[in-house]
Amino acid sequence: MLTSQNRILTTHAGSLPRPPALAELHGKRSRGEPVDPGRLAAEVDRATADVIAAQHAAGIDIGNDGEQARESFFTYLQHRMTGFGDASQRTMMRDLVEHPDFLELQIPRFQRIKVSLFGAAAAIGAVAYRDTAEADAECALVDGAPFAQTFMTAASPGIVAAAMENRHYATMDDYVRALGRALAVEYRFIADRGLLLQIDAPDLAMERHTMFADRPLSDFLDWVDLVIQTINDALDGIEPSGVRLHVCWGNYEGPHTHDVALDDILPALYRARVGALVVSMANARHEHEYKCFARHPLPDGMALVAGVIDTTNNYVEHPEVVADRLERVASAVGDPHRIIAGTDCGFDTSAGLGDVAPSLVWEKLRALRAGADLATARLF
Repeated sequence: MLTSQNRILTTHAGSLPRPPALAELHGKRSRGEPVDPGRLAAEVDRATADVIAAQHAAGIDIGNDGEQARESFFTYLQHRMTGFGDASQRTMMRDLVEHPDFLELQIPRFQRIKVSLFGAAAAIGAVAYRDTAEADAECALVDGAPFAQTFMTAASPGIVAAAMENRHYATMDDYVRALGRALAVEYRFIADRGLLLQIDAPDLAMERHTMFADRPLSDFLDWVDLVIQTINDALDGIEPSGVRLHVCWGNYEGPHTHDVALDDILPALYRARVGALVVSMANARHEHEYKCFARHPLPDGMALVAGVIDTTNNYVEHPEVVADRLERVASAVGDPHRIIAGTDCGFDTSAGLGDVAPSLVWEKLRALRAGADLATARLF
């Protein structure tokens, strides 16, 4: 894993805007409607080339394919794994349930969604990784990418278990572990291709106000421990320095008044066998939590990708704001070489779900680069 040796490196959390035509195709495929494979592949190729070029132009050091080949950050697995069918009934976030007037304001957003994350396929049989053909095709999209390092995302067993309902296994623990064994195939494949593996695990924070909203904090922390142990098992044989773990509280504008505190989960996150954490620290609910890294120092050998760009609104952060955030994080961590500038989450986590206008995504990433340069001048 590259780290900020001479300057603060920049990256992002994974998904980037998909063109409308591609989003429509992903939506149809997700619903089981017929889609011309040739047309889908051509749209993916074109969109991926465009987002790679746009990232490079914006000054991103550690980039990816923008997840153009996927319908969403976790439901893509229904096409790569056995055992999924029907539809789940995902629990709504507690903070949204408490504010129906806010939900009413969000109706236009819901109407844009092409792939439902609340009605994803459920586990109705044994889950297993079918083959690596789609993973291979996706990894091939970034061959020759102009980044200093290229990463590829993969879902956490926890977010799949939480959002893709268990109707097959005797217990949730059994389901999570089965998913871990299946996902180990994808993790290994990405690592063996020489790509930096990012595991997307919003469940390690977000499930506190969804699946565990009515249960004690201790039950949720048991869940965190289960998922992290499952991830560690799935990463067996993969160097921690080749893996980063993305954790967030849900990539949506909303009150977030029931979010678990980072202080409560950070010690458990440090038990993950990864070389870096990717953590939201730009949004208004969690910007103060950079202080946690002074109270809970990063373990030796672990870096921090600090979210300093909010992915849920259309304000373009001023480079001075980005620099200030990075300087605060560096002070709390104690070493600017151990931080990388990033975004809170992805910009299009499910096809059509992005909250930021595509043109402003690139403005935000340019501001990320400019702010990282300012911070570099002050810290190095």
